[in-house]
Amino acid sequence: MTDISLPATREACRARLAELKDDVAAIRAQIAAADMDRQSRNGKPDPRWFHRAKTALRHKQREIEALAARLAEMSARRSEEFKDCLIEVVREDYGDDEWREAMDEAHRRHSGRETA
Repeated sequence: MTDISLPATREACRARLAELKDDVAAIRAQIAAADMDRQSRNGKPDPRWFHRAKTALRHKQREIEALAARLAEMSARRSEEFKDCLIEVVREDYGDDEWREAMDEAHRRHSGRETA
């Protein structure tokens, strides 16, 4: 895949995704309109134009895929950061023995989920 410059924030990713979806819809509409025009004239398609349009569509779709992956990565990282912060806050209220018990229980519950 080509090197795509991805936005740094979730909001910017969402905004770019919205732009790209509009672009994809516009390209598809142009392809459909060109095909209807060609059919009404009983003519041949313009292969160069069609190739450029399909290439532009593929590039937009690749960028959409990259942005979706980036958003998923950002969400996972945000979730991990929240878990770390939650542990830090809760840990302050537990003594060593209580914390060990809580960790043991969490490990038991998590192990039970993995086998289910």
